[in-house]
Amino acid sequence: MLVPRFVVLLFSMAVTVLGAGVACGQEYPNRPIRMVTSQAGSGSDFAARLIAQGLPDRFGQRGVVDNRGIVAAEIVAQAAPDGYTLLLYSTPLWISPLIRDNVRWDPLKDFAPVTLAVNAPNLLVVHPSVPVKSVKELVALAKARPGELNYGSGSTGSTSHLSAELFKAMAGVNIVRVPYRGVGPALVALVGGQMHLIFPSASAAVPYLKSGKLRALAVTTAQPSALAPGLPTVAAAGLPGYESDTPLGIFAPAGTPSALIDRLNREIVWVLSRPEVKERLFNSGVEVIGSSPKKFAATLKSEIARWGKLIKDAGLHE
Repeated sequence: MLVPRFVVLLFSMAVTVLGAGVACGQEYPNRPIRMVTSQAGSGSDFAARLIAQGLPDRFGQRGVVDNRGIVAAEIVAQAAPDGYTLLLYSTPLWISPLIRDNVRWDPLKDFAPVTLAVNAPNLLVVHPSVPVKSVKELVALAKARPGELNYGSGSTGSTSHLSAELFKAMAGVNIVRVPYRGVGPALVALVGGQMHLIFPSASAAVPYLKSGKLRALAVTTAQPSALAPGLPTVAAAGLPGYESDTPLGIFAPAGTPSALIDRLNREIVWVLSRPEVKERLFNSGVEVIGSSPKKFAATLKSEIARWGKLIKDAGLHE
């Protein structure tokens, strides 16, 4: 008995679909999932380890954190798109290519967004000797004394740097940059009275704020943050539309099947939403987001366009 051709085709399609389902769902993963990030002991390393610890509950396989410093993005960009190698990285992934020509990855072409995992606000902080107690007063002072105020920052393209440059551009003021190796040394210099203001992460600034050695004027996020209770946003305090923060996202290599991306998103967001994980991350200075891949991809494109314009207009390209 001959079987009609369309029946054979339907059967073949069904086998293909079922096979893909097994490969992407039931059989995956059958070995540990590697999460590549930057330096050991950093905020991204801490977040990666919390997520990795929760993966066995969802995948039946352990997560392995691999600290690779500045080459982390290159490693994942070149990895097989099979769901076994992920990148947990922050703003340098999409800011570095806007500032430097020798970057060996493209944030849009080489990676598949999985989720915007967490976000950290920056604060606008001044030395107590600066005679201002609000954003409006700081803008007025800077306009009255062009080129006399200065700000400390970490490396070029860091959020402490770009937050200040965005403030300057939107407020129309001239405040001189004093670069440091990192925001930590810059904060120490600010406490010592060697400069006037800085845009550090909330977690880095809190000890100095509690001791009264520094004064916070506002938080840089679009909405008020529980990490900076009582502080207004820069936007609400005088610069409408101002927004700057430090997002931390998870990426897979480009070409990773959408079924795997969706599975990774679902399970990682579940880990992030656990109360004990949210609490530990909050205590480290970040708030859990856990976005969808589609929303994260849109955010990434928006961030590249927004910061790209600022970097070009301010002549920050190195």
